[in-house]
Amino acid sequence: MSLDIELRAALAQRKALGRLRSRLNLASAQGVEVEIDGQPYLNFSSNDYLGLAQNSELREALAQAGGRWGLGSGASHLVCGHSSEHQQLEQELAAHVGRDRALLFSTGYMANIGAVQALLGRDDAVFEDKLNHASLLDGALLSRAKRQRYGYLNYEQLELRLGSSTAKRKLVLTDSVFSMDGDCADLRRLSALSADYGASLMVDDAHGLGLLGDGRGAALHFGLDQQQLPVYMATLGKALGSFGAFVAGSETLIEYLVQFARPYIYTTAMPPALAAASRVALKLMQEQGWRRAKVGANIAYFRRRARELDVPLSSSHSAIQPIVLGDDKKLMLVAEQLRQRAYLLGAIRPPTVPEGSARLRICLSAAHSKKQIDSLLQCLAELLESA
Repeated sequence: MSLDIELRAALAQRKALGRLRSRLNLASAQGVEVEIDGQPYLNFSSNDYLGLAQNSELREALAQAGGRWGLGSGASHLVCGHSSEHQQLEQELAAHVGRDRALLFSTGYMANIGAVQALLGRDDAVFEDKLNHASLLDGALLSRAKRQRYGYLNYEQLELRLGSSTAKRKLVLTDSVFSMDGDCADLRRLSALSADYGASLMVDDAHGLGLLGDGRGAALHFGLDQQQLPVYMATLGKALGSFGAFVAGSETLIEYLVQFARPYIYTTAMPPALAAASRVALKLMQEQGWRRAKVGANIAYFRRRARELDVPLSSSHSAIQPIVLGDDKKLMLVAEQLRQRAYLLGAIRPPTVPEGSARLRICLSAAHSKKQIDSLLQCLAELLESA
């Protein structure tokens, strides 16, 4: 009883702040057009950047693989859950991002926690951008290393912290493309700073793989080899339209993670049929460069039309285009009005983003048409003018 009372109080407090989260129940496959509670919506909130999540070839690949492999993998990778599909997917991902070897994890959250926790200990130090994804922040906490956070994209502050550290091992953590702002970290500069101060660099490329570097990711986009960016993580659930994640790097790094990354060791492997379908998704991403080109064209078109309609823009040139409104109540009012007009956008409030930076998070896809983008922006312009 006492626990429920305490929990209800915490929930009531969050509700009073207008920050109580709720889930949507989709009645359709993921895509640009989705159905919720019997109503159609134009979806600008999905990370399915290349429009692969409901691709017919992937559906067929998953169905065929399910017929062969069934559903569950049955065990962790280190017991009897590691199939030939997992093995081949790891090899193909490593080759795609230009690394010696890759290691599959069930989620990006587990990949980041597993890698950071395995690589650091009490005598070490971790340096992290304040707006890093929660999984990187939590990995640093679990590692028990000394945590030093630097201001968002503030590399001068990072250099001061690196220069004053006497830790045994130093690890710099950053997103490549930041999930709420859409800005891209300067990985070339981060790599140089890490090298100057005896640190290693780890990058979460969840929102870069498939889009940056001709689809091969942020490391290739910035021309960084395995030595310059030794720990690379990316997910399969965004541009690839699938599910799961991987860490890629040297043979030594990956073998070390096999032995010491607890979320890898003690978790049931992803279904082998899903690994098989992800291999097809990777192949489609490689062969269908028009999808990546369409995303780039949609980003440019969105930003041009937004300027013409006086819709406020951020500095982002990625597929993530936030419209910062600042006030939580104003945000939720505009978001609800958009829902009433059948537009689905992310309404992001603290604590996910800093105080005073509540925003609409617009995600652009290769599947969006110019007509759909125009329609959204016209609606946004009208609502923002009257809000």
